[in-house]
Amino acid sequence: MASPRLTRRQFLTRTATVLGAAMLPPLGAGEPAPAPAQTAKRTAVDQVTLGKTGLKLSRLGIGTGSNSGEVQHALGRQGFDRLIRYAYDQGITYIDAAQSYHTFEWIGGAIKGLPREKLFIQSKIPGAPERAMEVIDRHRKVFNTDYIDSMLCHYATTDTWDEERKRVMDVFAEAKAKKIILAHGVSCHGLPALTRATKVDWVDAHLVRINPQGHKVDGATFDFNCPGDVPSALAEIKAMRAQGRGIIGMKLIGNGDFTQPEQRDRSIRFAYQSGLLDAAVIGFKSTAEIDEAIQRINRALAEA
Repeated sequence: MASPRLTRRQFLTRTATVLGAAMLPPLGAGEPAPAPAQTAKRTAVDQVTLGKTGLKLSRLGIGTGSNSGEVQHALGRQGFDRLIRYAYDQGITYIDAAQSYHTFEWIGGAIKGLPREKLFIQSKIPGAPERAMEVIDRHRKVFNTDYIDSMLCHYATTDTWDEERKRVMDVFAEAKAKKIILAHGVSCHGLPALTRATKVDWVDAHLVRINPQGHKVDGATFDFNCPGDVPSALAEIKAMRAQGRGIIGMKLIGNGDFTQPEQRDRSIRFAYQSGLLDAAVIGFKSTAEIDEAIQRINRALAEA
């Protein structure tokens, strides 16, 4: 059977391909072929690794404690459940809770039926309770789970917080050895506590306040209403990062005070383009706020 005749365009195309291939060095000779220029697109709901813990969580987390959880509690239990489920459906698997939040008792119901292995639950214990293991067990019972992914010493404000909570930290370490919790760390509110946290090797994960406006960011002294010392706080976060610590940002929306879109956009860009955070948590009260945050984070990541 006769071979089909090539058109002039087909002939030139095939000739160029053959000549181009002939000019390439053989595999293993000279420099390796360059990798494709394309890079993976990063999004707000990617699964990322928390420092050197090896634990996975979504890059954006949903907070349940705005104004100690009053904001989310005002939604009512069904409204709160719907908000958590909506966040999960968008790809947000990181849920941030605390014993002192008004929503604490609602977490178990909100996550009921969701695949536990896909969730990252972070919770927090304030102060230095006498029976810390019993407190951890209460968290597990309330959340209806065998383990907590990350447990934090909550609301550290002094440069001696690790001495004040030594007993609790020892219990956290014991619980981690038993795989009752998978990582432990601290939530800092004040530059003295943040500075001390950088030096405490026990810390696996840090929850740090960050926004470029310095609004409710850690300052030289603990004062929730005064502008924070952003450069000093960032210096500590960079030092934590250099040690491979897990770092999660909070107060990106200024505890809900950034009511103007441009304020929120500026803060989200600052946090997600800094390269200092593994993830960040935002307290939401509506599905529209979740959608907006995801869109803003996706844009910030695309431009980074």
